[in-house]
Amino acid sequence: MTEAVLDIDDVAVSLGNVRVLDGVSAAVDRGTFVGLVGPNGAGKTTLLRTLNAALRPDEGTVRVTGQNVAELSAKEVGRLVATVPQDTSLSFDFSVRQTVEMGRTPYLSRFGGMRPEDHELVDRAMKQTAVDEFADRAITAISGGERQRVLLARALAQDTPLVLLDEPTASLDINHQVRTLELVRELVDDGKTVVAAIHDLNLAAHYCDELLLLGEGRILASGPPESVLTESTLERAFGANAVVSRHPVTGSVYVTALPDQRTHGEADGRVHVVGGGGSAARHLYLLSAAGYDVSVGALNEGDSDTETARQLGLDTVTVNPFAPVDAAARKTVTEYVERADVTLVVDIEIGEGNLANLKAARAADELVLVETRPFAERNYAGESAARTYETLRSRATVVTPDEVLGAVTAAIERARTPTPAQHD
Repeated sequence: MTEAVLDIDDVAVSLGNVRVLDGVSAAVDRGTFVGLVGPNGAGKTTLLRTLNAALRPDEGTVRVTGQNVAELSAKEVGRLVATVPQDTSLSFDFSVRQTVEMGRTPYLSRFGGMRPEDHELVDRAMKQTAVDEFADRAITAISGGERQRVLLARALAQDTPLVLLDEPTASLDINHQVRTLELVRELVDDGKTVVAAIHDLNLAAHYCDELLLLGEGRILASGPPESVLTESTLERAFGANAVVSRHPVTGSVYVTALPDQRTHGEADGRVHVVGGGGSAARHLYLLSAAGYDVSVGALNEGDSDTETARQLGLDTVTVNPFAPVDAAARKTVTEYVERADVTLVVDIEIGEGNLANLKAARAADELVLVETRPFAERNYAGESAARTYETLRSRATVVTPDEVLGAVTAAIERARTPTPAQHD
């Protein structure tokens, strides 16, 4: 049986006259990365402060390796729980090494200095977080991303069974967000136990083993990301209309919030999607949930995009497994393209078997192309495919995956706006 490092039993916490946490229970096993997610004011930071005994629960208990943290001294808690705070701004002018050495404070006597084993743990923590290269620089002279790694190194030097992180990516750019969570993931894979409040649901889904979804001071859902981040639980917790799919590259659960004007699925328009190999799944979910009349194809039977389209009840043009798009299928695709207000071509690989789909897209009045990599890197059909793609691209709206819904909406509005010639 896996050993539980953290056990939260029916915890309730009030701040003033407000009950912030009410009946919270959870267990975290050793070597697990658990993400606390939920809307602002859900109680995530309050729960973290209760886990490290900064707050004492009104009811219930928090146990780390079986010890009730509310009954321990600050030094004893410091040997069980290390915390990386949300605010990384530090006003003191210590060096990076001196800052990391502070993690050893719970183990030092009042007048005793650092022992060899303390220095060894500090060196190891600095190397793990790659801050040893600027060990002698002042903590105030390094970037926010570097400072985050220093505070993580300090927590590692503390050598505790449990590490807490409060919004570790909140003030970082996307590059440093990924670097920080990649580092935390590596530490967990090496056996660390981490609980982190994370505001970005997609980052939490990608990096965490399990999620605790907090709302109104209670746990609304818990478990693997795919069981927690469902459209119904997100609507309950955030009041948001969201589409939940799989990221086409990572395969992780991916949440896309629909714009306010689309919250009731009242979008009007026809969209034909050219995809395949799972590349279109997220867009099919998103466009269908927004209310558009969506068709897709041609796709092979057994393709994951085919399965998604059928789950959504979309018109789908198919050919046999591994078969090329034949003349009959191309004719049908062309008809769908001609009827559509806009055709969406996703970032797919093109070979001789599906080149006919690209050629059928030439019949579109409005085109949106999704590009995450140059066409040359996904062209396996030679010069003919290159010429066809460039013809499409020259008159298309070229977007990233996150820009698809807005681009499709704008294209449909253009398609349905009469031109001056039509007025005449």
